[in-house]
Amino acid sequence: MKYSIPIVVAFTENYFIPAVTCLLSILKSSDERYHFEVKCLLTKNLPDKYLELLSNFYPDRMSFSYVNLEGALEGVYVDERYTIAASYRLLLPEILKEYDKIIYIDCDVIVKNDLGKLYEEIELDQNYVAAVYEAALDYQISYLKKIGCEPGYYFNSGFLIMNLELMRKDSMSQRFIEALKVPYLQFPDQDVLNVICKGRVLGLNPIYNSIRTFFLPQFMPEFLRRYSKSDWDNVQRNGTVHYTGGKPWNEFTVKFDLWWDMFLLLPENIKEIWKKNKKVFFFYKIYKTGIGKKCIIFSQNLYRKLKSRAK
Repeated sequence: MKYSIPIVVAFTENYFIPAVTCLLSILKSSDERYHFEVKCLLTKNLPDKYLELLSNFYPDRMSFSYVNLEGALEGVYVDERYTIAASYRLLLPEILKEYDKIIYIDCDVIVKNDLGKLYEEIELDQNYVAAVYEAALDYQISYLKKIGCEPGYYFNSGFLIMNLELMRKDSMSQRFIEALKVPYLQFPDQDVLNVICKGRVLGLNPIYNSIRTFFLPQFMPEFLRRYSKSDWDNVQRNGTVHYTGGKPWNEFTVKFDLWWDMFLLLPENIKEIWKKNKKVFFFYKIYKTGIGKKCIIFSQNLYRKLKSRAK
């Protein structure tokens, strides 16, 4: 018997391939007894061709439904660096009234842990969300204090387990929307979630949302302010990779090879609709050779040493 897991993604037509690659990584990392009910939040209806591709995408383990939210957040502040789609998660308590608990995940993620098992076992109790706390970098501390967040207790909203039942009871969507009207927020929807949910957050193991800095040795001191050395080691081995900086389909970045590994496992009829970045893919093929990877890692380490000496 399949155990159903509701999971939400928000993307545009241009983000179709990253979204499907993320979803494939979820399947590859989860037990086959889990069936994922994927709720796609859209700003515009997808082309029929894409809908057909998704309807045939592992249909025994995933089903898809779509919510077009174009115009749903008019009048709120959205930084030009981000799309409005990311802010739709703030509306989930009212959009998905049939669910008491859901998973939300960004599409620039390669999952390496069983999300079905996590969803099945987690108890949110009186917490609004479960999330991974970021390890605050020094330059961020003054800003976090400015918006009312305690450094070390600011979470990344790219992976959330949301207590929709409690959020509906406490009218959280209305509170989110009002808070989103503030124009100086650096990460609008993420900042709003942190401020409004403060004190009602269940911290997750960092392996469930390992952002870029969790993999860079120069940021280990900041990581260890919040987590342990064993947590650091576990992230290096098993961390779900969240590409919070450069995107691996566009440029060389931390763990970029894991994204391409997963992309190549997509069905051929999905891969063929995408015009991949030839330069990055060529670099990936070099990286996958033993000598190529060693040369690149050596160059990275040398660059970091020279950069640290220049400070």
